[in-house]
Amino acid sequence: MDEQELISRSKSGDVEAFNLLVEQYQRQVYNLALRMLGNSEAAEDASQDTFLSAYKAIGKFRGGSFKSWVLHIAANSCRDKLRVARRYRIISLDTLLLEPDSLPQANNTESPEDYALRRELGRFLNEGLAHLPEDQRLVVILSDVQGLRYEEVAQVTGSSLGTVKSRLNRGRTRLRDFLLQREELLPSKFRLNK
Repeated sequence: MDEQELISRSKSGDVEAFNLLVEQYQRQVYNLALRMLGNSEAAEDASQDTFLSAYKAIGKFRGGSFKSWVLHIAANSCRDKLRVARRYRIISLDTLLLEPDSLPQANNTESPEDYALRRELGRFLNEGLAHLPEDQRLVVILSDVQGLRYEEVAQVTGSSLGTVKSRLNRGRTRLRDFLLQREELLPSKFRLNK
């Protein structure tokens, strides 16, 4: 079945059709939530909330990009969780020590050193993303991590194209500055040569 048929059947109450849509977008929703929230448990909760909200609101979906629509719901779910987290700032030591990063596992052609360097860089990038203001973090993740076009990012965030470009520019600049301030901690392969 194509996506439009799945949406149509979901609107008619077909849970199996909606589950196929979930399977198609669950990785992107989870990755967005993980990078926005920085915690796998919170990302799982936000992903579940996203699809539950999407299922309840599928009748209100008026066409266009389902991907943008569901990522918009995910972004709102993350914002809600961040608001709650600001009120109750508790971080588990287990989470800090054991949190798996979201990078794909090494393939067979990658050397152990390259794998370690890639994981280290991923850790620094995730730390840099966590230091960005929420609005900038969201557009950087959607554009640079999820690969959405500017127009899609504007749809997901409910912002104008100019606002998206501005936030993306400021976010990338802040991320670059964050990494440059910690250049000595980056693997040498990723440092700027002077």
